[in-house]
Formats: sequence, C-alpha cells, structure tokens
Amino acid sequence: MSSVMEQSADRPATPAPPRRGPAAVLQGIALALGLVLMIGGFALIAVDYRPYKVPTASMYPTLQTGDTVLARKAGGGAIGRGDVVVFRDQAWGGELMVKRVVAVGGDTVATIDSDHRLTVNGQPVEEPYLATQGRQGESFSVTVPQGRLFLLGDNRVGSLDSRTHLEVEAGTIPTTEVEARVEAILQPFGRMGLLDRTTAFDSFAGPKAGESGPLEPAAYASVAGAALIVVTSAVGGVAGLARRLRRGRSS
Repeated sequence: MSSVMEQSADRPATPAPPRRGPAAVLQGIALALGLVLMIGGFALIAVDYRPYKVPTASMYPTLQTGDTVLARKAGGGAIGRGDVVVFRDQAWGGELMVKRVVAVGGDTVATIDSDHRLTVNGQPVEEPYLATQGRQGESFSVTVPQGRLFLLGDNRVGSLDSRTHLEVEAGTIPTTEVEARVEAILQPFGRMGLLDRTTAFDSFAGPKAGESGPLEPAAYASVAGAALIVVTSAVGGVAGLARRLRRGRSS
C-alpha cells in the first residue's frame, strides 16, 4: 500500500493545457464567421440559381452569343413584362432559349405605326434596351391567351421569337415552360455583373419586371467571408512568427 502511495507521490503532475489568449479567441471567432459567410453565400446561390449559356445573338446588346448568365429559378406566374427569361417550348423546337417577355395573358401586343414601334394594350413602349431603334420588322397585332407569354429578342431584326410563330397560339408560350429569370452575366469576366431591371413597362397595369433576388448580397457575403478567412489567417501567421522570434531572442 505504501509503495503505491509513494509511486503516486513521485509521479509528476500532468501540466495543464495552455490557456488561449484573447487574440487567439478572436482569431477563432473571425475564422468561424468567415467560413459561415463564404459557405452560406455559395449555398444560397447554388440553391436558387443556375448557369445558362446564351446560344444566339437574339438578345444583343443586353446579352451576347456565348455569354454565361445566372438565372434564378422562377415559375411563369412570377414573371412580368420586361423580364428576360430562360425557357424551352416544343412548338419552338424544344431548344433552350433566352428572350424578353413583352406581354402577358390578356394583353394585346402589336407593332402597327409607321416605325413599327411596340405597343401593349394600345400604349407605346419605350424600349431603351433594343439593339437598334426604328423599324423592328413586319407589323402584327395579337391578343395573348391567358396563362401564356409573348416574347421578343432585344435584337429585333435578328431574333426568331414570338413573331416567327404567330400561327401557333399567337406566337406565345405557356408560362409553365419558363425555367428561370436571368439576373446576372457570369462570363466573360469583362461583362460580369447584374442585369439591369428595365422600367419600360412600369407604367402599365399588371405584372412588371421582377426585382433581383438574393444574388448580390449572397455574392458579397461569399467574397467577404473568403477575405475574412485570408486576412485572419495571415494576421495569425504573422503574430505566431513574431512570438517565436521574441522567444528566440530571450533564450
């Protein structure tokens, strides 16, 4: 019994782990916050948005051939006049297309005056986003059936759009064929940025172009989180090096 007690008494005590100082605690909090911001922002974008490739120049100058855009998933019921949307329609060949909605169910859309300016329900539309002003093609006048959309390209003289399919449902597509609303250009890098929301249809009664979703704040959160991680790690590394140098001088 005594030998056991003697051995216990002779055994050196286990040193307590060093306590973390305030600077280390703050560094840990900053790293955790940066990780939450970065992952949270990326996750929100990944859940709400999908990238699409623009196949033609029909939306020039707003979008150009080969642009990669980010579009937020949206049902056709949430789409309004002026929105740029991604859709597929079997009557149009089933290919992925990107066009601008200019009329919704119940609208009468036409180009009937001398310069073939677009009118909706008899009211002229100012369209600053067009590739060229003036004559936009042959005149037409149709009423959009309920639950459907009339779409045109911003490059009116080079776009195969609702005007090309007037013999089938007045050239319209079902709202259910809309996959997403375009909100930003992702590539090329020189054109990266949010797509401007048009106010061309704001004076009309009924659904208007939608506001941007959480893309911008989510992107800022991701960038801020990544920057916070990098800066905090760099500061922590410099501080650790300084401590080692001070210990080296004192020894």
